Amino acid sequence: MSRRDIYHNTVKIALQKDGWTITHDPFPLQIGNKRLSADLGAERLISAEKGTEKIVVEVKSFVSASDVKDLEQALGQYILYKQILNEIGEQRDLYLAISQPAYQSVFTIEIGQILIKNQIIKLIVFNDISEEIIQWIQN
Repeated sequence: MSRRDIYHNTVKIALQKDGWTITHDPFPLQIGNKRLSADLGAERLISAEKGTEKIVVEVKSFVSASDVKDLEQALGQYILYKQILNEIGEQRDLYLAISQPAYQSVFTIEIGQILIKNQIIKLIVFNDISEEIIQWIQN
């Protein structure tokens, strides 16, 4: 098993506070003989008529010396996981969970805004102190 991000449990608690049930920790991904895993799988009831909403969440801390390098790595992982989910027919939306400071430093400037504007990435922005979700960015 790969090492968990420092915010793994924070995001797990924030999702639960937001009404999500954690279904997988980690969420297994397999393509051919390669086994990978995203951080979390979760679901919540939308309504009796609409059923449940299901998501996969990859948590990233953005704490290295270069937030651009962190973005490159997170984006590569996100795209790979999204393609695997599509290929295996898994009907879950994929989100990248990032702290509010990481959002402010990366996704409010041009380099991050083009990813949001061009609908490349979906984000969950969380407060790492209160362990709450601040914002869902779904393109």
